[in-house]
Amino acid sequence: MFSIRIAEEKDLPALTRIYNHEVLYSDATFDITPKTEGERLKWLKKHNIQNHPLIVAEERGEVIGYASLSCYRDMQAYRGTVELSVYVDRGSRGRGVGERLCRHIIDMARADGVTVTIVSVITSGNAPSIALHEKLGFEFCGEIKNVGVKNGRLLSIVNYQLMV
Repeated sequence: MFSIRIAEEKDLPALTRIYNHEVLYSDATFDITPKTEGERLKWLKKHNIQNHPLIVAEERGEVIGYASLSCYRDMQAYRGTVELSVYVDRGSRGRGVGERLCRHIIDMARADGVTVTIVSVITSGNAPSIALHEKLGFEFCGEIKNVGVKNGRLLSIVNYQLMV
């Protein structure tokens, strides 16, 4: 069984590895260049302050997934809106890791006294992610077609929202 805790700098190698796998082999992120641990450190330091938690799922001392609530847009009026990201190591999928991470971070948002809404931007066609968000109560808010290009393919995104 795995546990959930706040991410720490010591988790950077695992966080970077999990994310970079998706950069290289999936459409889950529109990043096309793998991130360095230095770049991910800057990202990590923007979390676990205010209403932007970053949590990890850990099993036998190994990080097997993570979830974060990040700044939606860098404007003060959006302070109560956060964007959810969740990534699970390929070898740990199908065991409820992503769902438990999301439920935990949603509970954190409900308790933080700042967050009003959580949004998720999902690549169209990412059926597992869409199903997870719908199971968690997120509502579909629209699609933006052909907004990105990855691996020579035009990709669309769908937007989901959860009021907390």
